[in-house]
Amino acid sequence: MSGVTESGAVESDVVRGRSLGRRFEWLWAAYAVSTFGTRLAFDAFPLIAVMVLDAGPARVAALAAAGLAVGAVVAVPLGPWVEFRRKRPVMVAMDLVRCGVLLSVPLAYAFGRLGFAQLLVVSVVVAAADITFRAAAGSCLKALVRPKDLLRANGRFESTTWTAAMLGPPVGGAAIGLFGPVVTVAADAVSYLLSALGIRAIGGGEPRPPRPPRTEASRLRAGDLLDGWRYVLASPALRPLFLNTVLVNGLIMATAPLLAVLMLGDLGFAPWQYSLAFAVPCLGGLVGSRLAGPLVARFGEHRVLVTSGVLRVCWPLGLAFVGPGAGGLVLVMVVEFGLITSVGVYNPVYATRRLELTPADRVARTLSAWTVSGKLTTAALTAVWGLLAGLTGTRTAVALAGALLLATPLLLPRRTRTPAPAPVQPATDG
Repeated sequence: MSGVTESGAVESDVVRGRSLGRRFEWLWAAYAVSTFGTRLAFDAFPLIAVMVLDAGPARVAALAAAGLAVGAVVAVPLGPWVEFRRKRPVMVAMDLVRCGVLLSVPLAYAFGRLGFAQLLVVSVVVAAADITFRAAAGSCLKALVRPKDLLRANGRFESTTWTAAMLGPPVGGAAIGLFGPVVTVAADAVSYLLSALGIRAIGGGEPRPPRPPRTEASRLRAGDLLDGWRYVLASPALRPLFLNTVLVNGLIMATAPLLAVLMLGDLGFAPWQYSLAFAVPCLGGLVGSRLAGPLVARFGEHRVLVTSGVLRVCWPLGLAFVGPGAGGLVLVMVVEFGLITSVGVYNPVYATRRLELTPADRVARTLSAWTVSGKLTTAALTAVWGLLAGLTGTRTAVALAGALLLATPLLLPRRTRTPAPAPVQPATDG
């Protein structure tokens, strides 16, 4: 791997403060503004469903699951489509799509026409656009940043994510209290418009990716849709990362709607308290993302990846024991701080390894397949846990997810180095 020594330790210049270039700075700025907008609207749709539409646990879980699942299915053909197109125009288009559909929510609310079906449709479109954007963004990042600087770049994105997660929800909660439940959705929409402007400002031109022969490009074959999955599952290095990350993220996210119902409904926390409980621990993500580079430089990429991957699943079981009042709030903050600190270390290391192991001409398809799988898994687990909560109780369902997470380290990579997978041949007409 470029930028990695034989022991797996990152070369010293990876953790220096050197600039990554003006073009990366614009990409980073675009990411920062859209991420802050998204975190400002933290759990906006579940909050709207509960506060405006009086939805219960099953409908809130269904809203989260259906949006992810249908959006992921819609996005499946977009990965191969993105691969052979300039990535920045695709990113701008996806930002504008998300801006437009999100603005429809406050408009419908203003005219008294907002309904559950509209929230579902908007969730689907946003999810599909998000998958497509991420597939293009990974290729864009790999083209803008030198291989040995990827960990630093991913560390910056991770620290930005957690800074926004720390600041956004309290501000969003206060805004909801002052201006109503849909104001943060409008702010999120504007953030995507600003992100599109930032991506346009990158400049410098972008070469058109090589296209397949005209006879193959004339139509998208069913087999082409599976290229990303074939590549990931054929790679001894990527496959364990894929399986572990998809399952862990799915189990963690499956409990998010249940925690909203438990804390806002059963335990009587105010929206600002709920937001605060998940905002303050994001300091841990900021700390973890800053530590990722120095830790890899000292202990090696593989050891840091596995250790942080184990630590991140040791915390969620504690959320099953949250109670009312200040004690419950403190418990949530402690558990989330431990979880988020571990995730803050793990995410940039895993994202860097994934890009290092993926050839430039397969990044969009690989990331698209990865994200689609993650969203479908999250959607399925969210739906199952919603039903489980209805049968066993919200607290029991949260405890079961935490217990299952303790088994997921078995899927983490076992070896420091693995052979590169053989090239995956294009599908042929059968």
